Amino acid sequence: MQTISSDIIRGYNDTMILFLLSNNPSYGYEISKNIKSLTDEKYIIKETTLYSAFTRLENNGFIESFSQEADNGKKRTYYRITEKGKEYYKEKCSEWILTKEVVEKFIIQESI
Repeated sequence: MQTISSDIIRGYNDTMILFLLSNNPSYGYEISKNIKSLTDEKYIIKETTLYSAFTRLENNGFIESFSQEADNGKKRTYYRITEKGKEYYKEKCSEWILTKEVVEKFIIQESI
């Protein structure tokens, strides 16, 4: 199975995380698992990449973290999207549409 290089997708990690937080707060492992599942295992986000993204997104005011007790009684850090994060997500979606349009000009649909 072909997988996606982390170099190619790096600029869209934030978009994927914000998408997953757009409906419900979540925590790191669950977000990682959902990315893996939604991409049919074609992209597996590294833990360091994920937590770097959380830090960046939180520092920019796009998400906020809070502690909550998990079912097993342990405290877990959850993240939720902010209004500013929702606006940033919309910007990133528009950017993707333009990026895809530009890059597709250089993609050959049949094999070379």
